[in-house]
Amino acid sequence: MPSENNNVIEQPITETLEKNYMPYTMSVIISRAIPEIDGFKPSHRKLLYTMYKMGLLKGGRMKSNDVVGQTMRLNPHGDGSIYETMVRLTKGYEALIHPFIDSKGNFGKVYSRDMAYAASRYTEVKLDAICDEIFFDIDKDTVDFIDNYNGTMQEPVLFPTTFPNILVTPNQGIAVGMASSICSFNLSEVVEATIAYMKNTGTDLSEYLKAPDFSTGGEIIYSKAEMEKIYETGRGSFKLRAKYTFDKKNSCIEITQIPYTTTAEAIIDKVITLVKAGKLREINDIRDETGLKGLKIAVDIKKSVDPDRLMQKLYSMTSLSDSFSCNFNLLIDGRPQSLGIKGILDNWLVFRKSCIKRQVAFDLEKNKEKLHLLIGLSKVLVDIDKAIAIIRGTDQDSKVIPNLMAGFDIDKPQADYIAEIRLRNLNKEYLLNKVSEKEKLEKEIAELKSTLESDKKISQMIVAQLKNVSKKYGKDRLTEIIYEEEIEHIPEEVFIDDYSLKLFLTRQNYFKKISLVSLRGASEQNVKEDDEILQEIEISNKSDLLFFSNKHNVYKAKTYEMPDSKASVLGDFLPNLLDLEDGEQIVFMAATTDYKGYIIFAFDNGKVAKVNMDSYQTKMNRKKLLSAYSSKAGLVFAEHILDDKDFVVFRDSDKALLFSTALISANQSKSSSGVQVYTLKKNSSVTAIKPVEKFVSTDAEYYRTFKIPSTGHFLKEDDRRANGISGQMKLF
Repeated sequence: MPSENNNVIEQPITETLEKNYMPYTMSVIISRAIPEIDGFKPSHRKLLYTMYKMGLLKGGRMKSNDVVGQTMRLNPHGDGSIYETMVRLTKGYEALIHPFIDSKGNFGKVYSRDMAYAASRYTEVKLDAICDEIFFDIDKDTVDFIDNYNGTMQEPVLFPTTFPNILVTPNQGIAVGMASSICSFNLSEVVEATIAYMKNTGTDLSEYLKAPDFSTGGEIIYSKAEMEKIYETGRGSFKLRAKYTFDKKNSCIEITQIPYTTTAEAIIDKVITLVKAGKLREINDIRDETGLKGLKIAVDIKKSVDPDRLMQKLYSMTSLSDSFSCNFNLLIDGRPQSLGIKGILDNWLVFRKSCIKRQVAFDLEKNKEKLHLLIGLSKVLVDIDKAIAIIRGTDQDSKVIPNLMAGFDIDKPQADYIAEIRLRNLNKEYLLNKVSEKEKLEKEIAELKSTLESDKKISQMIVAQLKNVSKKYGKDRLTEIIYEEEIEHIPEEVFIDDYSLKLFLTRQNYFKKISLVSLRGASEQNVKEDDEILQEIEISNKSDLLFFSNKHNVYKAKTYEMPDSKASVLGDFLPNLLDLEDGEQIVFMAATTDYKGYIIFAFDNGKVAKVNMDSYQTKMNRKKLLSAYSSKAGLVFAEHILDDKDFVVFRDSDKALLFSTALISANQSKSSSGVQVYTLKKNSSVTAIKPVEKFVSTDAEYYRTFKIPSTGHFLKEDDRRANGISGQMKLF
């Protein structure tokens, strides 16, 4: 039980949710975010109906702020939100293939993020011609009406649209706990599909309804399986991409249609970012040249660049290719439902048949009332002089109707009708026309009764109206269909700029990636005072990088993913770049394009491992491999070799051994402890190893061994001095 203490009322959270949050949730779902079977949200309906009542279906344009002000009688949420709703429905904004509002002035563009619409006092609007189909027979009781928010006027619950507008007008909305995302389809295709479905509910709708269609054009990548899923369940996604032409004379790609889901500014910003990052070296300039003729993004490219290949690259890296996610969630009788195309058509046909039945019933009732009046008139026509005499002989005006009712045995409405006939109409022609009208009404009433009782005739009316809509307002497709099988799938690596570069690794784990072009003007590499270059590798931008750490892990990366650097900067700190563990350092790096060759690992216990490079190649492109090399002894040296080569191994600082890696069998196991190359005495260890070409000696062959293990040879004093050997030489 709630208790009151110090003006604080305790209330169970469930009760709070029920009383406060649930009504809000239902309000958002039912009255704001989710469209209904007529294809409109309440905000759209309130605006368009206000314009209809203002006479803007047939009349001239009116200032937008006048329309907004009048709409507030139905929509009390503020002029700003009403005007935003209006903007989206206008022809000028270009969000709809079939806009409902004919506009004059600047309403911005759906494909522009920054092109702001003008204030409502500067723009003018009226209803577009297609609204004839939206309001068709709305004044004939085709739909229910309800009171507005303050009960001063009435508004329609739905519009009696003569075509499935829910599939023609795109709609997106986010409610509480649910959302709706309905793509637009081509009107003519929707009409064909609806008629075919009415004839045979088992028909394959994809034969008629080919694919979604958008006001911004572009190309849709058609996947039969994905489209069938969307048609069946109302959920799924499909790819959209931009259309372009190439101006060969000016080496300029002109993009004139973009996906409905993006904007020109978003595309341009992304391209500029990629160019600055060095990932799009083919582009010289990009401009927004949108004008009176419509959207246009101009991309100046280098003359040697293949424009089609570059566009494939841009499709993969920018929103020039984007996805549209479908969620056909709509309100049916006030309840949200997720439906496929057939489910939507089923519910629309039920709704449309109801509208037509109500319209026919309305006409039938009106004709019956008119016929009833004419039946009374026909009784009077038998003796018109008697009627005149009754009227002339009546002293009081209030007695005229009762006297006519008594004199001709007619009811009050009939007597009212006869009494209102003007004296000039009591001529033969007028009276004969009224008699013939009676016969015509009787035929119309019989026809209306027949229609009301026949589902077949009502279906024929729907088909006739659909064909009329398609004939009057149908347009060719704007979004071109490209079948998935026709698209050349190009590997990501093809899009990567391939240029020669040099990699640098410092002892303190700074990393640099510098193009050879940049290195030509650089005198020396900038490193910290207490740091030094540990490794230099010349490789291409499409290579794979392997970073071996002191914790026996290897971190893999793509060279093109690593940031470009300059000789004048310290470089990038690898622990941050690779997300290394605490205390972990990179001690060796390797680069490869084909994973050929071997990695040579030399350990302080005199063993050397020769591991196949392809042992580090993984199908899943894992970023980190554990146990990348043996942990049984300390690592002294590592190098990636393509073919067997000679190395000089140093024991402490007194002996050396020259051997060929051909003496060691290659091993597929990354953690191999290796083969004993140097026989060590107690308390001795291998302190260094270097390629023979870096060993300065007048007679390097003096140290060669043809069998392993070997005890090596004492260093000659000249060789010791030439190689600067004194004390410990350990590299890692």
